[in-house]
Amino acid sequence: MTTDTLARAGKREWVGLAVLGLPTLLLSLDMSVLYLALPHLSAELGATGVQQLWITDIYGFMIAGFLVTMGTVGDRVGRRKLLLIGAVAFGVASVVAALSTSAEMLIAARALLGVAGATLMPSTLALIGNMFADPRQRGLAIGVWMSCFLGGVAAGPIIGGALLGAFWWGAAFLLGVPVMLVLLVAGPLLLPEFRAPQAGRVDLASVALSLAAILPLIYGLKELAQAGRQPLPLAAILAGVIFAVAFVRRQRRLADPLLDLRLFSDRTFSSALGVWLLFGAVQGGSYLFFALYLQVVAGLSPIEAGLRLVPSAIAMIVASLLAPVLARRIRPGSLIAAGLLVAAGGYVVLTLVDGGGGVPIVVAGLVVSLFGVGVAGALGTGLIIGSVPSAKTGSAAALSETSGQFGIALGIAVMGTIGTVLYQGRFAAPEGLPAGVASAAEESIAGATIAARTLPGDAATRLLDAARDAFSSGISSLAWISALFFVALAILAAVTLRQAPPTGGAVPAEEDGRHADEVARA
Repeated sequence: MTTDTLARAGKREWVGLAVLGLPTLLLSLDMSVLYLALPHLSAELGATGVQQLWITDIYGFMIAGFLVTMGTVGDRVGRRKLLLIGAVAFGVASVVAALSTSAEMLIAARALLGVAGATLMPSTLALIGNMFADPRQRGLAIGVWMSCFLGGVAAGPIIGGALLGAFWWGAAFLLGVPVMLVLLVAGPLLLPEFRAPQAGRVDLASVALSLAAILPLIYGLKELAQAGRQPLPLAAILAGVIFAVAFVRRQRRLADPLLDLRLFSDRTFSSALGVWLLFGAVQGGSYLFFALYLQVVAGLSPIEAGLRLVPSAIAMIVASLLAPVLARRIRPGSLIAAGLLVAAGGYVVLTLVDGGGGVPIVVAGLVVSLFGVGVAGALGTGLIIGSVPSAKTGSAAALSETSGQFGIALGIAVMGTIGTVLYQGRFAAPEGLPAGVASAAEESIAGATIAARTLPGDAATRLLDAARDAFSSGISSLAWISALFFVALAILAAVTLRQAPPTGGAVPAEEDGRHADEVARA
C-alpha cells in the first residue's frame, strides 16, 4: 500500500490546521510574554521572590502534570470536545490573571491556565494526526504546527514589549481571550470530532499516581538546577520515581489503562520519543546559558536579547517546514541524524564565544544549531504521532509533549550544574574584595552581578570583568560538551530509526492498519 491510497486532506482540513495553530501560537507566546511582564506585575502586586518563582513556574508544572491525563481523556471523550472545553477554561483563566489583585490570585490563575493548556496541546497535535492520514501531508501539517509554536516564541518579546509599553501588565494575559473566542467559533465548523471506539472510564487512581509522579519529578529537577544538591529536590525526585513505578505497575494490571504501555513496543515510537527527550535536554539546558550571555555579559535588555534570538527562531521555523518535504525521498532517521549533526556544528561555532566574538557569534551559532534542531524536532514529532493507531494519537501527543517538558527540565538541571561548575572553576576573584562579596561572586554570574552593586565603581568593574570572562570561558566549554552530545545522539538516531521509511515510499502493514481503525464521530 502506498500513500496515494490513503485519504488525502482537503481544503477544510488545511483551514482547520490554521485554527489549530492559534492556541499553539498562543501557548508559546504566553510563556515568553510573562518574562517581560514579571517586573511590572511584581511591583504592582507586591510579589515576593518566592511568589515570582511560583508565578512563572506553576504554569509549566500544571501543563507537565496533566498532559498524560488530558491526552487520554481526549481519546475517550472526544479531542475536539476537550479542545473547546480547554479553550473556555483558558479564556476565563486569562481574564482572572489579567484582573488579579494579589500575587496569590495570580498564582491560582496561572495554575488554571496550565491545566487548560494541558488540554489544548495534545488535542491540537492529536487532531492533526487524525485529520491528515496521508504521511506526506501529516508531516507538513506537523511542521506548520511546530512553526506556530516557534512563531509565538519569536514574536513574544516584540508583542509583549508593545503591549507593556501601551497598556498595563494585565494586557499580556488578555491575548488569550480573542484567540480562544475564534477557536470556539471556528472549531465546531472546521474541526472533525475523533474519539477512541469503546473507550472505558478514566481511572482516577491512575490520574492521581501520574500527578504524584510527574509533578515532584519536574519540581525536583528545576530546584536541583537552582539550588544544587539540596535534600528537598532530591527527596522530590525520589518520591516521583517511586510513584512512577507504582503508576506503571497499575497500568499493567488494568484492562483499560490510562496510558497504554503497549505503545512503547513499537520501535519507531519508543526510539523517536527517546531521541526527542534527550536532544530536548541538551538543547534546552545549554540554550539557557547563551540567552543569559546576551543579558549578563553583552548587557542587552530583555527585549534586545529577545530580538537577537528571533533569527534562530526563524531558522527553526524554516527547518520545520523543509524537513517534511525532504523526508518524502530520504528516510526520516537519516534526516534526523543529519539535523543533529548540523546542531552539533552550530555548537562548535558557539565555542568561539570565549575568543571575544560576542553577540554575532552567539546569534550565528544559534541560527545553525536551531536549524538542525528544527529538522530533528519536526520529523521526530511526526514519527511519534504517525507510528500509533488512530485511537491512541491523543496519548501519543501527550507523551511527546511530556517528554519535551521532562527533557527541558532534565537539561536545565544537568547542563545547569555543568555550566555552574565550569564557571566556578574559571572564576578568579580580584584582589582586595570583601570575603562575603567574593564568596557570592564565586557561586554564579548572577551572584557576581548582585555583589558588584555593593562595590565602588572600579572594584565593581573588575569584579564584573572577572565574572564575565569566567562565564564566557565556561559556556565555550559547555558548547563543546553539547556538540559531542549531539554527535552521539545523531549516531543513536541513525541506528534506532533506520527502519522508518520515507513518507513518499511504501507504508508498512502496521501503518495501513492504523488508518483502518474505526473512529467514533460526534
